[in-house]
Amino acid sequence: MTITLTRTDPQGADREALVTFHTSAHFPFHIRTRPTRADLERAVDGGAFRDDEHDSWWLDDDRLGRVGLVVLEDLQDPAPLLDLRLTPAFRGRGLGVPALRAVTDHVFRTMPDVTRFEGQTREDNTAMRRVFLRTGWVQEAYYRESWPVEGGEPLASVAYGVLRRDWETGGVTPVPWADVTLDN
Repeated sequence: MTITLTRTDPQGADREALVTFHTSAHFPFHIRTRPTRADLERAVDGGAFRDDEHDSWWLDDDRLGRVGLVVLEDLQDPAPLLDLRLTPAFRGRGLGVPALRAVTDHVFRTMPDVTRFEGQTREDNTAMRRVFLRTGWVQEAYYRESWPVEGGEPLASVAYGVLRRDWETGGVTPVPWADVTLDN
């Protein structure tokens, strides 16, 4: 599988496609699992898919066609944030790893000031958590009861990141979890 990124045109040719993509599918592991047309139109108009802090790309598979969307946020920061969504019909088909690799490669190849790339997901999104690990990302945080859930108790948000130097070398820099204890 080869995933390529096709930059969206949110204010032009892709406006309706972005609205339809988000409103026609259920995204159970996102804060807004079923956004409305009005929500998406406001988001597009407000720059959520392209402005100084955001940009977005369709995820296109060489055999399957358009399989999802990625939005990058906090682009003025040296550590942008990932929002990756696969179309429901393509979930569970092994596309997460090549999609995240393609996005990570894009970020580090085209954004020279980026030193790390990060993403978060809910604690119960084990598929995405495995994708992060399989692509060399490292769990960096576990924010207890911080992810709001419609009609339910908050869940933990689990944060992952990859460093530019790890991407360049294929290495994985571990997090020093036990560097401070009550004894030192």
